[in-house]
Parts: sequence; C-alpha cells; structure tokens
Amino acid sequence: MKKRIKKILIANRGEIAVRVIRTCKEMGIHTVAVHSEIDADLPHVRLADEAYCLGPAPARASYLNQEKILEFAKYSKSDAIHPGYGFLAENAGFANAVIRGGFVFIGPRPAEIASLGDKASARQVAMRAGVPVVPGSGGTIASYRKAVSAIKLIGYPVLLKASAGGGGKGMRMVRSPGELHAAFDSSRSEAKAAFGDDRVYVEKYIQSPRHVEVQILADSHGNFIHLGERECSIQRRHQKIIEESPCIALDDNGRNSLFEAALGIVRTTGYSNAGTLEFILDQDGKFYFLEMNTRLQVEHPVTEFRTGIDLVREQILIAQGEKLSFSQSDIDFRGYSIEARICAEDPANSFAPCTGHLKLIQHSSGYGIREETGFAIGNEISSFYDSLLAKLIVWGRTRQEALNRLSSALESYRIYGVKNNLQLCKWIVDHQDFRRGEFDTHFLQEQYSPDKLPGAPEQFLKLVSAGASYIHFSSNRQSGGKATQEVSASKWKLRSYEHYS
Repeated sequence: MKKRIKKILIANRGEIAVRVIRTCKEMGIHTVAVHSEIDADLPHVRLADEAYCLGPAPARASYLNQEKILEFAKYSKSDAIHPGYGFLAENAGFANAVIRGGFVFIGPRPAEIASLGDKASARQVAMRAGVPVVPGSGGTIASYRKAVSAIKLIGYPVLLKASAGGGGKGMRMVRSPGELHAAFDSSRSEAKAAFGDDRVYVEKYIQSPRHVEVQILADSHGNFIHLGERECSIQRRHQKIIEESPCIALDDNGRNSLFEAALGIVRTTGYSNAGTLEFILDQDGKFYFLEMNTRLQVEHPVTEFRTGIDLVREQILIAQGEKLSFSQSDIDFRGYSIEARICAEDPANSFAPCTGHLKLIQHSSGYGIREETGFAIGNEISSFYDSLLAKLIVWGRTRQEALNRLSSALESYRIYGVKNNLQLCKWIVDHQDFRRGEFDTHFLQEQYSPDKLPGAPEQFLKLVSAGASYIHFSSNRQSGGKATQEVSASKWKLRSYEHYS
C-alpha cells in the first residue's frame, strides 16, 4: 500500500544528512534534523526545516539513542526516518522500532537487515544462493577460545570483522597466534562503540586482493536491478579513500558474472530498497562475496554520476511503495567517475584522526566536479565521530579524463584549521601505478611513506593568513567573537530537548 511521505527525520549527521535534505527539498518533502550538543552549528541543522538536540556528544548519548530519536519523530509529526549510513543504519532492532512507532523506515525491512546487514548471516545467504564466500567462521565468535578453534581450520592470516557494521570499524588483521587475544578484545570493543553490537566473526585474509562492490536497487514488487560496480581497493586501515566506476580489472564476462551473483543474493531474501554487495577479487580474477551493506554507501555519488539516478530519491519512492520506474535495460552507464574522501587525519602519523576548527575552505568547482560536505567555516571537528570532512567526486568521458579532473580539483581544494589527507589523495591519483590500474588493497602499505607528500604551497599559506585575519575581523564585528557560517539556509527552527520536554 502506497503512503506518500511528507516529512522525514534524518537520524544522522554531517554530509549524509545534508545529502538527504537536498533531495527532500527537490521532492517537496519537509525535513527534521537531529544533532548532538557539539554538532549544533553544523550545516544539516540549519538546512533542515526543524532541528532537535539529542544530547551530549558521545554517540551512545545522541545518535545511537533510539528512544530519543523516536520521541522527536513523534513530536515533529514525521512520516518517515532515513538512517543515512553508520550509527543505526543497519540496526534491525531500530528499524523494527521505527515501524512499530508508526513511521516508515527508509531502507530494507528489518528481517532483511537481520539476514543481510549482519555479515555473518549474509555469508550463509550467499552460500545458499551458490555464490562463493571467503573461507571463515560459520557464524559469530563469542569468545577468544572459539576464535582460536575457528582459525585452526582456515589458518593465518585472518581478519576479525564486526558483524553489525562497516567502514572498517572493528576490523583487525591477525597474522599470528600471539596477536589474536589483543585483536579480539579491541575488535569487539570498537564494534560495540560504533554500532552498539560487539559480535565479530573470522574471515581468511586473501593475499593481494581487489575490493569491488555492486550497487543494487529493489522494490517491494519483486523488481531487482544493478547500477554497476565500484572499485574500492585504495584503502588505509581497511577504510576506503578512493572509489571509482567502472572497475578496470574486470572484463565483460567477469563483470556480468559479478552482477548475476549480486542479484542472486538479494533475490534469495526478497530484498527491497538500496543496497551494496561487496566482493573480493583474487589475483586470478576469481571473486568471493564479503558482505552486504543494507543502506546507502558513502561512495554512492560515484554511481549517481555514471547513471544519472538519484539514489536517495529512489530510496524514498521505494519506501513509499512505488515500483521502480525503470528496468535494467534503461540504465545508461556513461564514462568514468571517481571519488576522493577528504578526512581529518594525519597521513604522516599513521593516519591518526585530527581535531580542530575549520578556519578556511577553498572549494573546487567546474564541469564534472561534485563536492559533498557536512561542515562549514567555524565548525568544530571533534574526536567523537568519523573523520570524514568532504568528498570530491568527478566524472569524465574516459578514466584518464576523470583522473586529470580529480587531480586538478584536489590541487585547488584547500582546508585549513585541521590536518587532512588532501595531499595524500592527490599523490594517489597522480601515481603511475594507480593510473595504470596496477594496484590492490595493499597499495598504500607498499607504496606510501610520509616523505613522499609535498608541503602546503607558499601561495596557499598566504591565502590562509589572509583568510584567518578576515574571519577574525568579521567575527569581532558581526558575531561577538564567533565566526559566521557560510551556509545558505531556508527557514528553520532549532529546538532543544529541554524545550521539547
């Protein structure tokens, strides 16, 4: 039964919240933002029609507080909740609570999240569908002793992986028995902090792999399509930095086999909404299913650039009960698209997360360039959340054109006030091995060292000095010591929890 959605609460923050709000505005849907106390000045709060404070900065007291999110959804008379990615996006219990509360959950059904969003369970689904999986434990590992037993069957090296989430959170490589105990404890601890779920499982580590994923859309009427693949092999600490589409390591036969495997898995469960199926390619080109993300991916703009399809819009329409308005043969894959994730981290110090206040942003723009960010000048980058600052996505008729466009965009893009990986992203994009397509998930480990990155150009240091002086002058004259935000906002209301209660 179709239900038109008129107001959506976005149960997330930053860049993805801004992204969802943008599509909602285009569709004439009112938006409700939620935020922690430390995030009160972020752009998504100002861009939404309404905004409510969830509580203190720690995620468990704010963005993971299911009860308070549902209270605000009820108070604001929202029709639906969009979970974004991370936090509660793949929490079947939260999806159930949303539906029981009388709201539409913009994502798959709770049972589908439980069977496919849970990585250990998804492996079982893939095997039933006849899709090869990476050897590993049959399910989650409840104790160190059981981890030892599971690894005896597959041998080292292995990966410990969080069952309930993604983004590299809770993932640990273990090369020998002496590393296992500490890795097991830290994996469970990080998984609990990030997703509220400390279950982990064991997976054999594949040598020299490439990481490729398939974007799918499915409605509740039994229609399934894929929107191509994305190459995500350039990673640090198991987290993606550069993503591109198509994957140049695949020929047409390999690509079609991958699509058939991805669609075969989701058909097994009758999946509905957007999702991404992740695979590992070994050195011989053989693929193995890794996991499924039952949500929108950080890198979804790469697919949007190639297909011209707004994935957030499709998520909302599917949640309303609509049929897909296009078939597989209607999808027109055009050119190449590449994304660079700009993160607040120090590449010269083991990619340690960095904090600070954004003092100056010099944006990149032009034909075939898309920027997505959830921050503005003056915002605080804290230690409480993911380090992602922004994404630069480009499109080109050929991979070479896309790479040149991204290199140019990265060269002109600047962030001052917090250490970041801009120079690293440009170094990767300009590296000859990357340009030739000769890389795997070990690329940074094998090729990168801090001394290979140039310092900030003198011209930019002068710009920073001038910009910081302007901000100081502007803040004293206009905002009593606080720098003004560079955010154009429609009419909005900011209410605290105290006001609500």
